[in-house]
Amino acid sequence: MMEERERMVEDLLARGYIKTEKVKRAMEKVPREKFIPSDQKMNAYLDQPLPIGEGQTISAPHMVAMMCEALDLEKGMKVLEVGTGCGYHAAVVAEIVGEEGKVYTIERIESLYKRAKEKLKDYKQVKVIHADGTEGWEEAAPYDRIYVTAAAPEVPEPLKKQLKVGGKLLAPVGRDRFYQDLILVEKLSEDNFKTKSLGGVAFVPLIGKYGWRF
Repeated sequence: MMEERERMVEDLLARGYIKTEKVKRAMEKVPREKFIPSDQKMNAYLDQPLPIGEGQTISAPHMVAMMCEALDLEKGMKVLEVGTGCGYHAAVVAEIVGEEGKVYTIERIESLYKRAKEKLKDYKQVKVIHADGTEGWEEAAPYDRIYVTAAAPEVPEPLKKQLKVGGKLLAPVGRDRFYQDLILVEKLSEDNFKTKSLGGVAFVPLIGKYGWRF
């Protein structure tokens, strides 16, 4: 499916979602078909979300590219992902931060956690965690970058605390279950944050102590 992957990347470049060589290379390298259920493999390179079981989805490729670009990831960074899902997004981020970087990714649904852990086993810089992602992962904090792949009513407070000063956090936020804003947060000091909306998005709900309760 290499040709389909290359066509997808070229399309995302032409539409302006991919802007940098590092994101282009990562999305060229990671096989999306490896991470999705077998009955969806024929749709692997369509630019749309796909079901991965348990009422969850894998984000559309353009959203993965857009989020990676907005985070301005660099080699060697320590990154926290909330919402592993199938593991594809973590794999793309791992390619960008490289072997000298570290990606901690949290999944609350046990079956998805187990599947993603297996799919990501070749990425030694990725640690897959079964926990409530809205609480972050204090053990490895602080993080250079944090991103959330499900929507919460507001940015979970523990994630803001676990972000390094100078770091960036990206999350879909909104009290509407079906429509949110993609919010980029920059931590200027321990108590001072700058926020910017990158536009409207639609994500599955973020369930947990600091997200939706069901």
